[in-house]
Amino acid sequence: MPEQELYTVFQTLGISLLMGLLVGMQRELQDTTIAGFRTFAIVTVFGTICGFLSQYFSPLILGFGLLGVVTIIVVGNMMKMKSGSTEFGMTTEISILLMYGVGAYITVGPWVVGAAVAGSTAILLQLKPQFMGALARMENKDIKAIMQFVLITFIILPILPNQTFGPFDVFNPYRTWLLVVLITGISLGGYLTYKFMGDRAGTALGGMLGGIISSTATTVSYSRITAQSPSAGFHAAVVIIIASAMVYPRVAIEIGVMAPDYFYQMIWPIALMFAVNIVVAWYVYRQVKKSEHEMPEQRNPSELRTALTFGAVYVAILFVIAATTEYLESEVLYLVAGISGLADMDAITLSVSQKVQAGTIAYTLGWKLILTALISNTVFKYLLIRFIGGNAVANRVIPAFSVVIVAALLLIFLG
Repeated sequence: MPEQELYTVFQTLGISLLMGLLVGMQRELQDTTIAGFRTFAIVTVFGTICGFLSQYFSPLILGFGLLGVVTIIVVGNMMKMKSGSTEFGMTTEISILLMYGVGAYITVGPWVVGAAVAGSTAILLQLKPQFMGALARMENKDIKAIMQFVLITFIILPILPNQTFGPFDVFNPYRTWLLVVLITGISLGGYLTYKFMGDRAGTALGGMLGGIISSTATTVSYSRITAQSPSAGFHAAVVIIIASAMVYPRVAIEIGVMAPDYFYQMIWPIALMFAVNIVVAWYVYRQVKKSEHEMPEQRNPSELRTALTFGAVYVAILFVIAATTEYLESEVLYLVAGISGLADMDAITLSVSQKVQAGTIAYTLGWKLILTALISNTVFKYLLIRFIGGNAVANRVIPAFSVVIVAALLLIFLG
């Protein structure tokens, strides 16, 4: 065997051993009687050896190896039954079979894939209590949210035509719905994370999760809490300010998706605004301790009606921007951005970023339009707070919101 090939074999065996030890360590800590630290390592290396042998002799070797592992598992469970054990489960047994497969796979495929599978398996096994706790918190509506996301992602998206229609060639059903999936996925991720964290989500995390799901919805929810309990005004203000700061990471992701060629030219003002928001949020947060108020229940972010509404708004803004750039002065776009940003930042950000990527509008104008929408969105949130929550929370958020608006205006006029 050539020296280089020999080195590759030992390297693969070493990686196999480490992956088996990783998963085996987790199982050992759980006091499993079927397999632990050493057994998982040996099974994984055994899979690798069988993989190498199958290449030199016959693929049947992999099958015989698998049969041997299954036999050992069956015998082990029979011994548990004879000893009077009443604890039965398939997690460890399936994990053994998986690690045998991983050991065999890395002889023919990239070892990083095997490492990813092994690492993910160890994490899934370790986080069982957390997952069980999250599932216990989930209701039928939460399962419905996941199923609806599956519907819009894997059923609706693949059947849509990937071509442009209508005036100005701006409506592409596939790309439009792909963005619906992106925005819904971000919001659903925050929604499920909240379900996962439960009542451990304090003020800071509650604000961040609320901002990821929907900063506007979070603003409305906490304003209603303040209307019912004015003493919660300071807490509500802190959560709303933190949630509002989470708009900027969403905007950054959307710019990166829609305008990758101009990402660095457009991201710096967004990053500066995020920094300003973080400083403001930190200042107000340090004045309160962990909240005694629970985060209000959030609405399912993957409802089909919500997805359709977002798609319609996004397409409408695309048409308006296209018509404005074709027939009117570019200054009119600031009005479009201001109106569009009142209740939703995602549609205007995606629309403007798409136009920047296509070269229809300059990237400088692009980020200025996004900041204009952010100013409009901040003003709209303040109005919601004032009318729903009253002075108890409105007077506490206005200093922070004022700083944010002034910073955005300075960037627009000086940039």
